[in-house]
Amino acid sequence: MSEILLGVKNLNVSYFNTKVVSNIYFNILKGETYALVGESGCGKSTIASSIMRTLPEIAHIDADSQILYYASPHPVDLLKVPEYEFSNNFRWREIAMVPQGALNSLNPTIRIKDHFMETARAHNLDKKEALEKAWKLLEAVKLDPHRVLSLYPIEMSGGMKQRVLIALALLLNPKLLILDEPTTALDVLTQREILIMLNELKAKYGLTYMLISHDIALVADIADRVAIIYAGRIVEESNVENIFYNPKHPYTIGLLKAVLKLGEFREPETIPGSTPDYRKLPPGCKFHPRCPFAMDICRREEPPFIEVEKDHFVSCWLYAKR
Repeated sequence: MSEILLGVKNLNVSYFNTKVVSNIYFNILKGETYALVGESGCGKSTIASSIMRTLPEIAHIDADSQILYYASPHPVDLLKVPEYEFSNNFRWREIAMVPQGALNSLNPTIRIKDHFMETARAHNLDKKEALEKAWKLLEAVKLDPHRVLSLYPIEMSGGMKQRVLIALALLLNPKLLILDEPTTALDVLTQREILIMLNELKAKYGLTYMLISHDIALVADIADRVAIIYAGRIVEESNVENIFYNPKHPYTIGLLKAVLKLGEFREPETIPGSTPDYRKLPPGCKFHPRCPFAMDICRREEPPFIEVEKDHFVSCWLYAKR
């Protein structure tokens, strides 16, 4: 049985009095790529920010929520660790993140070398050691360190910036790397190159990934397991093969129908309706207003999250005993 690296237990997050993440449970296993997939605004980035403890001040995490980190001898609830200790011992050292929209996060006024040096200073890393590590990491992400370290961000393409940001995130040797929409705003060829590179980095450094994407097709070649999120809830979770070839939840099926396969000549199908307003969530299953299979019970009660076959979980009344 694979070892758990991170366990999220009963995560509930609200902004003001509006709950945006509800009753989230999942485990990330050492060495795997675990993908969170769903439409924009479904809560994926909020989950990632909860793990990194970078939520805005208006956010509130329920007291009984847990985020357990298992890399130390005993599991540590990261939500209970004092901020100073978390900042010094966990954030970037154990768990690092390449945030969404990261292409604009590099400081345009300093060279790439200085980005690495600033990160090293902030975490008391020896300057010479940091520069040597930066050189090796830039080579690992398929960039020429001799050239790139002297560049300003404006002198680089989007793909180069993304590679630099991934190298920066790995500077302190984290075990878990959270990648929030890592290929957004990149052309298809560059997206493919980034995904291949991520797989190579994972093998070389023994990394574990949590990948966040609104594009279900993107995760096919990189994810080991996938959780589908809708309106702040996980509605289906399984290995990538089950999600793509044996999907159960109507929302997952709808996402896949919107993807054209090579050689297909048809109009992509879209899911009718739009994502719900978190301030006015419907009763029962939150997907029922858009679901072609909705029944009366779907409009009244939230379905349980059940195992329909080995390691394949779904929250849907089509499969639950009524």
